[in-house]
Amino acid sequence: MVRASRVRWLGVLALLSGACGGRGPAQPVVSPAPKPSSAQAAPAAPSSSPAAADPVAALIATSERLYANGQRELAEGHLDQARREFDRSVSILLESSAGARADARLRDHFDRLVDRISAQEASALAEGDGFNEGPSEPAPIDELLAIASTFDDAASAPAAATAEIVRADLAQAAHDIPIPLNDRVLNYVELFQGRLRGHIQSGMDRGAQYLPMIQKVFKAEGLPLDLAYIPLIESAFKPVAESQKRARGVWQFMRATSEERGLETNWFVDERSDPEKSTRAAADYLKWLYAQFGDWHLALASYNGGPGRVQRAMKRSGIEDFWALSDGKRHLPRETREYVPLILAAMVVARNPTQYGFAPMATDKPLAYDSVTVTRAVDLRRIAEWTDTPLEGIQSLNPELRRWTTPVRADRYDVKVPPGTGDKLREHLANATGSDLAALHWYRVKRGESVATIARKLGVSRGDLAEANGLAAKARVRPGQDLLVPRAPSTALVARAETHAPAARNARVEATAEPRREASRPADPPRNARVVYKVRRGDTLERIARAFDTTVAAIKSANRLRGNRSRQVTLSTCA
Repeated sequence: MVRASRVRWLGVLALLSGACGGRGPAQPVVSPAPKPSSAQAAPAAPSSSPAAADPVAALIATSERLYANGQRELAEGHLDQARREFDRSVSILLESSAGARADARLRDHFDRLVDRISAQEASALAEGDGFNEGPSEPAPIDELLAIASTFDDAASAPAAATAEIVRADLAQAAHDIPIPLNDRVLNYVELFQGRLRGHIQSGMDRGAQYLPMIQKVFKAEGLPLDLAYIPLIESAFKPVAESQKRARGVWQFMRATSEERGLETNWFVDERSDPEKSTRAAADYLKWLYAQFGDWHLALASYNGGPGRVQRAMKRSGIEDFWALSDGKRHLPRETREYVPLILAAMVVARNPTQYGFAPMATDKPLAYDSVTVTRAVDLRRIAEWTDTPLEGIQSLNPELRRWTTPVRADRYDVKVPPGTGDKLREHLANATGSDLAALHWYRVKRGESVATIARKLGVSRGDLAEANGLAAKARVRPGQDLLVPRAPSTALVARAETHAPAARNARVEATAEPRREASRPADPPRNARVVYKVRRGDTLERIARAFDTTVAAIKSANRLRGNRSRQVTLSTCA
């Protein structure tokens, strides 16, 4: 689930509910809720007609429907819409003619509604924040190589029918990579048709949207188009696939190799997961490998095992043919020996899927999107909201983004959105303020502080703090330097304060691991800390909750408050 921010209505709810359930008969003057039917509007009178609908039940049902709408919006990352629906689910009760606590059923529903929305917040906080790294998926290459058995002594010979089918296929459509009709390749063709059928079909289905782009890039670079099927084995065309050795993306680049080919990897982006950028890098790398070996089978072996390992094996053995080099266990590791026939079998099947019992690749619907240049950091949830797109849709179009925000320090960044939504996003960006785009926490360095001491003070990882700011973990920082704090932005995105925050001088921070000190900026206390705030005239719990990035319910719980009055409050905080 998307992290829900601390919902703004909690402050209003706490203040109003205290009045509704308070010590006097006075109730807020409110307008009646819309009557659900004309039957309710009619004066009560004896009648033989069916009984009028229960207005309390109807009111509860409407509140439940609005709450369910909020849940759906929250699941899609639409934070403002979710807040509005949650607001309405509560307001309809508070604005009823008798009040939210006039009826026992309304009281029970009202209290449960508060608890459920609070639980939504707690659950979302536990499941992650806006600076958590997006999840990766296991790269299938690890599992495929683990179950590979064509080089085992016990491996059975392929069926004669398989050899005949492949031979006929190759005679009709020549490949631009040599495909030998040996048992090693044919065994994998059979494996794909049997045990691995589901994996191969799902990989081809997923890759259909990328294949036109890959073939276009390879054709422009003068590369064999058969190489476009390498990702079917490497990643099943999953942009966020990551292997056990930390190779990543459609083309499963190791970080060092990708950086040599111009791909950027930092705390905010990993361009190995960008299908287009990584495809251009893969084309460059494959051309270089072929230039080193002059043979595509050896180049493919090097793509898996590294060119240095293959060159050393060739030098020690004096063998320059992959199949002779891989005959036996002396020269190449098992994974590399298995890799080349795996890739060649994938080329055979993917070039003509129907010949082998698979559905064809629907390449007539390539990946499409609008590209919008942003010049400031923008939260992806805001982009999802402004383009009326589920958050997952924005993330799938921008898999290179490791966080839920575009890079903070980039002068410009091209973000992808669904076709037809680019102009809508540009319009919102033109009218947005900085706080509308992304709620970021900054820390100003004081004299004598280091990355390590600041990380401890703020309760964040030193590595994350350094990487988020483009620094080495032991880099020196100077007084007055502003550092981005890798902390969740979602609260401020939804609960932007509409009034000025309470004065900082009225708050102090009590950290669990450090002596008490004055807080220069109460919005950024250490993790797992208490903030003690002295209430001033005119303050409300809602206003204090907004300023300190928490909820009225949390303040009341920490201070054991039943009402809404207190001279001093303690606020428990977490990053």
